[in-house]
Parts: sequence; structure tokens; C-alpha cells
Amino acid sequence: MYKSSLALAVALGVLAQQAGAAGFVEDSKLSLSSRTMYFNDDNRESGIDQKESGQGFKLDYLSGFTEGTVGFGVDVQALWGIHLDGGRGSRPDANNTFFPSDSDGSAVHDWARIGGNAKARFSKTEVHYGSALAPMLPILVSNDGRLLPQTFEGGTLQSKEIDNLTFNAGQLTHAMSRASSNRTGLSVSGAFRDSNKFQFAGGDYKLTPDLTLQYYYSNLEDFYKQHFLGATHVFKIADNQSFKTDLRYFDSRSDGKNGETGYAFDNNGGYAKNTGEVDNKTWSAMFTYTLGGHALMVGHQQVGDDGGFVWLNQGSVRKDGSTSSLEGNGGSSFYLFTDSMINQFARAGENTTFGQYSYDFASLGVPGLKASVAYLRGDDIRNKSGDGSYNEWERDARVDYTLQQGTLKGLGFSLRQGVYRGSGESIGDKDQTRFIVNYTYNFL
Repeated sequence: MYKSSLALAVALGVLAQQAGAAGFVEDSKLSLSSRTMYFNDDNRESGIDQKESGQGFKLDYLSGFTEGTVGFGVDVQALWGIHLDGGRGSRPDANNTFFPSDSDGSAVHDWARIGGNAKARFSKTEVHYGSALAPMLPILVSNDGRLLPQTFEGGTLQSKEIDNLTFNAGQLTHAMSRASSNRTGLSVSGAFRDSNKFQFAGGDYKLTPDLTLQYYYSNLEDFYKQHFLGATHVFKIADNQSFKTDLRYFDSRSDGKNGETGYAFDNNGGYAKNTGEVDNKTWSAMFTYTLGGHALMVGHQQVGDDGGFVWLNQGSVRKDGSTSSLEGNGGSSFYLFTDSMINQFARAGENTTFGQYSYDFASLGVPGLKASVAYLRGDDIRNKSGDGSYNEWERDARVDYTLQQGTLKGLGFSLRQGVYRGSGESIGDKDQTRFIVNYTYNFL
């Protein structure tokens, strides 16, 4: 992180001389976010159950831009996680994704990290460089499913110079996990080696007010190349009634050393036409009908049977390149509808049908209260030997409530419960419960 920290320090020095410039200070934002979380992962058949609770704090300072043809600014983020309960007897030792592990396998008392980005703006184009990047793109989704968010180091560019087109590009070199104070290189599930070059480019084009088309290309050096195509259409039936169509397609192929010792992809524990190599095509379609506070979503996803779906995931990367010294880098997200509470439904050959019903109680005069229940079932999963007779299912439910007024306006509560069951080489039957309290206070 030395290079990005040095660049940020230089940027701060330059910007300090211009801090009085209109925009830099006037458009600044400073906020403190608090997240309290209870996490209970009940392994029904085997393994150690995980029961932990913690408190996370996130301080964000986002400056405006200095005046001139090219405006400059800076973003700074400080993160702090505190362990409230649990211990070695209620948590797995390896690669924990909720808290970093101490030498005896117990959770550390607390951990922290600080990062920041220097930024520049020219016309309708912005460039960000630093260690607090959190991309939310089809080819990379920053994970925020625990106490602290996952962040990345590198540089990104976003341009809106062409009407109706948002162009994104960048190169990332490292990741900072949600359960670690350290940075690691970038990798895929099951690989012990890492890469310091993840490049991407693509855009979202609003063809009509109701139709958006997407294309992105990404390359994790020595692991995979990936093309993404997407289309989203919203048909407005009436003022409180609509029908949404969301289509997504990924084509992923091997790159460089992929498949060699240390660079092999484990295909999500399933079949691979070429052992350890990325070779996959995945498509998914989702349809959502909304009427007032009701929303009914159904869809289907098909993972190609040559190998599992692949995405950026540092969960297997070791501190020293060995098969020990796990860094607590587990936990990642991807841009498919099946990225659910417990499982991913992304193994070779898997056909997943899914549905969700949600209700917004604002329609009944209770704004801020929402509830949903979802069900996913995956069939035709190919195990490592190629047998395609395995299946799995998951049921998730959640209730969210956010205070709408008063001194604590914005205080949010979320209760989530998931049940997973699988056959054959699955992740093991699980029941999982999460209770989360979120609050953000804006100073500026």
C-alpha cells in the first residue's frame, strides 16, 4: 500500500494549498457510519458452528473539486472493527470471513485500516487513484456483507462525455478484505497464487429511457478473461405498476498461467473439462412484476457444463504463497441473481430456478418497513467426476425497518434468515441468521 499512500500524501499536500478554493470545501462531505452485527452460521451436519457479534465504524471524508479546467480532490476512509462476543469455540479457525483470527484461532479484539483516493475531474470525466475503491460493476462487485466493506487499490476512470453513455475503465492491483487489516494480490477461488493486474473496460448505454444495454470486458492476468453482455428494460404499465426484464450473459476463458500449480481454479468444487482451467459460459434472466407495494420476481440461470462460473475471489490466497497463513480474505460478490445469502449456485452445469416475493409496507402506511422471501433450486450439478445428478436449494427471508423521522432518523434494523440444503459435494447443510443495525451520521 506504500505507493498509493505516498500518492495520497502528495495529493493532500498539493490540495492543502488550494483548500480555500470554491468547491473543494463547500462540496465536501463527512459521515460516520456504524454497523452492529450478530452472525450465526449453524453447520447442521459437521464442522464448527460460528456465532459472533461485532461493531464496525466507517468514517468517510469526500472532498469536492478545486476550481479550474481540471478539478482535484481527495477521499479518505477509516475503518475500525471491534469484537463483541464469541471466541475459538464458536468460530472456524481457517480463513474466517467475519473477524481476523489470532494465533490461537480466536478472534482478534479489534482491527482497523485507513485508505484514500486522489481524484481529478475534467468536464464529465472523473479519475480516482488510491486504496479505497469500491467498484459496483458487472465484472466486479465490492462486497459489503459483514462489519466492514471490501475495498480495492488501483485506478478507475468514469466518463459521461457522450449522452446516455457511462463508460468505465480501470486497473486494480490489490484487495483489502472485509475481515483483514492487510492487502493482498487478486485471485480466484482455490488458487494460492495472486495477480497484481485486473484490467477492465465497458459501459452502460441508455438506448431509450426504459432500455439500458451493457458490455464489459475484464482480464485478471494469469487467471481469466471475461466478456459480459447485459440488457435491462422496464415497461411502465401504470403509475404504480411495472414489468422489468433483466438479462445477463458471461463468457469466461483461461488466461496465462491459469491451470498451473498455484494458478488453478477449483471450479467451485465441481467439474472442469480441463482441470484447474477457467472455461465457462453463463446466462441468466430475471423478470419482476411490481404492483403498488408488491413485487414478484422469477428467473432462471444456466451455468455451462465445461466448468464453474468465475469471479474475483481472494479467499484462498496465503500470506506467504504457501498452503498456510490464511489472511482472512474470504468473502466476495458477483453480478448474478444467485449470489444469495449462503450459496452461489455457480457450479458446472447447474440450472437454477429462483423466485422472490417482497412487500413495501409504505403502501399500508408504514414507511420504512420492508419484507421479502426468496427460494432458489439448482439441478444438474456436475461433480468433479462429471456426474450431473446433484442438486441444492436455499430459502432466504428478511425484514428491514428504517426510522423515518425523529432524532435517530435513518437508524436501520435488518433481520435475515437463510436455510441451505444440498446433495453430493455441496458446501454442507446450513442454517444462518444475521441481525444488523445500521446508522449513518452526516457531519457535512
